[in-house]
Amino acid sequence: MSLSVRRRPLTAALLASTTCLGLLTACGFSSETGTEAGSSGSKASAGGGSFPVALTNAWGRTEVKEKPVRVATVSDGDTAIALALGLVPVITPDVEDGDPVAEYKQRAIAKLGEKKLKTYDDTDGTDYEAIAAEEPDVILGVNTWDMDTDYAKLSPIAPVVTFADKKQSDTLTWQERLRTAAKALGLTEKADAVIAANEKTLKDAAAAHPEFTGKTYTYSVVHPEQITYMSYADQDPGVFEQLGLVKHPRSKDYSANKNGVSLENLDELESDVLLMTYPFGDEGLLSASELETNKLFRSLDVVKKKHFAVVPSENTLASAIAYPDALSAPWVVENLTPILAKAVAGK
Repeated sequence: MSLSVRRRPLTAALLASTTCLGLLTACGFSSETGTEAGSSGSKASAGGGSFPVALTNAWGRTEVKEKPVRVATVSDGDTAIALALGLVPVITPDVEDGDPVAEYKQRAIAKLGEKKLKTYDDTDGTDYEAIAAEEPDVILGVNTWDMDTDYAKLSPIAPVVTFADKKQSDTLTWQERLRTAAKALGLTEKADAVIAANEKTLKDAAAAHPEFTGKTYTYSVVHPEQITYMSYADQDPGVFEQLGLVKHPRSKDYSANKNGVSLENLDELESDVLLMTYPFGDEGLLSASELETNKLFRSLDVVKKKHFAVVPSENTLASAIAYPDALSAPWVVENLTPILAKAVAGK
């Protein structure tokens, strides 16, 4: 699946990815989309669509009578949608929890003429009173796991744009979520432009690195309880594969429910390229230094030939790969491509 939900703190996000990693399926915000600057009190350029718009969802029916201007969001993924479509939300959840705003998100905010977003504390869940106080025209909730609880309290505030079936909280791609939101916002053409620009970003990067084509890869995350084989066979093709890499044949032995690699079986990670991330630091099963000095790990051909690389977690790259959205993808390609290039070259 291609999961794009509220971005929680990185360690929690990647802990969830033990059984559910949504590898990147395309890119997000880009200067190539032509997104115009806007603000919480102004409209982004319309991209087709007439009003009223009626959308059926898992909890009822949403009608947006006029083109929305003031948009509130209930997840980081929904905030990404608004920003990618050229809208600064009137209020968003404070998903950073005091950490720096992700670079790609700050870029988008600055591009839209703002320094930071107005947020509410989401430690205890959605703050309905804070959202109501901003008098939004519409509330975006297409990237959240909490709508079953939230819908009844949000719908009296403003029309809620969310998924048509509860199962879609896990299954929709970010492109599908973007298009759903865009329909309610009258920005369908803008959404199409964002998606097209994202696809071009990936194609251009793949074309610039023909050496990636056909190389097998393994991507693993060191969680507190295990080393997780994330690039299992039925995982959706994502950014690694769209850049030309292919899953190792051994990936067929792993799945979302069977993805642990023991220290005795580190040779299961063998491939042309090995990529790992350590989002839990010293709280992981073992630290980077402990794993990378392990005799069995050091004996792997992929390690000895220097085709091994670490995907950093401290700059949110690992999280952005795990939770793709409409905003982060060009930044992911920008940051991941040089890592892959060095690993493929054995540098």
